[in-house]
Amino acid sequence: MLPTRYRDWVVRDLTCRTWLVRHFVRVLVVLSPVLGALYLVFGVVLAGPPEVVFLALGLGLSVGMFYSLSYAPESTDIRLTKYGFPRGHATKSRDA
Repeated sequence: MLPTRYRDWVVRDLTCRTWLVRHFVRVLVVLSPVLGALYLVFGVVLAGPPEVVFLALGLGLSVGMFYSLSYAPESTDIRLTKYGFPRGHATKSRDA
């Protein structure tokens, strides 16, 4: 969570036209270290077949992105409540 002095920027970030793209990139950044660690374990240490390892990591990424994008509006609303905005503020602002 950013300091409260960035409150206005967070509102703009979560209600601008490209909010969903920003959410997608944010989730990729969070999932990247996890996928990297899984690759090191299964691909390097355990020496699994590369096609199986990459397919499993790709499927894991796609499932993670699906669930993250499915709940993106609720996620942004919850992030704004941490800054003192009423619940549903981001969704209402985007709809307006």
